[in-house]
Amino acid sequence: MSNLLNQLTTEQMNERTKHIDRLPTEEIVKLINNEDRLIAEALTALTPQIAASADLIIRSFQNGGRLFYVGAGTSGRLGILDASECPPTFGTNPAMVQGLIAGGFRAVKDAVEGAEDNAELGASDMDEHQIGQNDTVVGIATSGRTPYVLGAMKRAKTLGASVVGLCNNHNTPMVGIADLMIEAVVGPEVILGSTRMKAGTAQKLVLNMLTTTAMIRIGKVYGNLMVDLQPTNEKLVYRAKRIIRMATGASQEQVDEAYLLAGGHVKTAIVMILAGVNRAEAGELLQQSGGFVSGAIDPAAQKN
Repeated sequence: MSNLLNQLTTEQMNERTKHIDRLPTEEIVKLINNEDRLIAEALTALTPQIAASADLIIRSFQNGGRLFYVGAGTSGRLGILDASECPPTFGTNPAMVQGLIAGGFRAVKDAVEGAEDNAELGASDMDEHQIGQNDTVVGIATSGRTPYVLGAMKRAKTLGASVVGLCNNHNTPMVGIADLMIEAVVGPEVILGSTRMKAGTAQKLVLNMLTTTAMIRIGKVYGNLMVDLQPTNEKLVYRAKRIIRMATGASQEQVDEAYLLAGGHVKTAIVMILAGVNRAEAGELLQQSGGFVSGAIDPAAQKN
């Protein structure tokens, strides 16, 4: 294992930060920021792979399937974070996007010894969640060789799911398993081996792109407004009404009335105002458009 680690980009010495322990606070912060600036640039070249992976996820959603993130440690936590943010942001069922971490829920906070080294545990987690051919599984591992993640990916592939690998090194064991690979290689870390930093940031950016792109493509966004949010608290109710007003240009009084009549459903309220219809008619228009507001108010604008 030590020889394998020595070969990983994420385990190399960063020559730009080798004297970071001798610097004053502001210079340390500048160095970290300079390294972080390299991440988005590195991901630019991966746009085709990220887009193709998003298309697999979109196809899963369109076929009634789900998206699963599978990881250990930081990678697992990032998957859980992205999954947990989808219901309030896009109004999705919590089962639609799920994050699994080696060691289970306890591992979100505390390290669970040996969990990430157990390939059988990864496979059994796929069986437990009844992964099938309509699902997409994204394995996340900085090294690209975490046994738990590889075990999950292999089992998911056997079960007919689409499988994506997300790692931060080239030519890892993921390559032989995944349908698509996203090799987000961002160079050595600021602190050798601290992959929660650049590698973790790169993973977070990719996960943001995957779910956000997929949600846009299945009608969860109108313009650049998140019109399927769940207004579950005072702040979100205010945001929901603000989105309705921005989408329609209606007065606050009209927005308040439409929001009330629509039962707090933002999409419905927008269509009611823009199409000049009641709640039932707005619901029918949205159903006919597949949930796209643009198609509900103007069928000719419906995106294929």
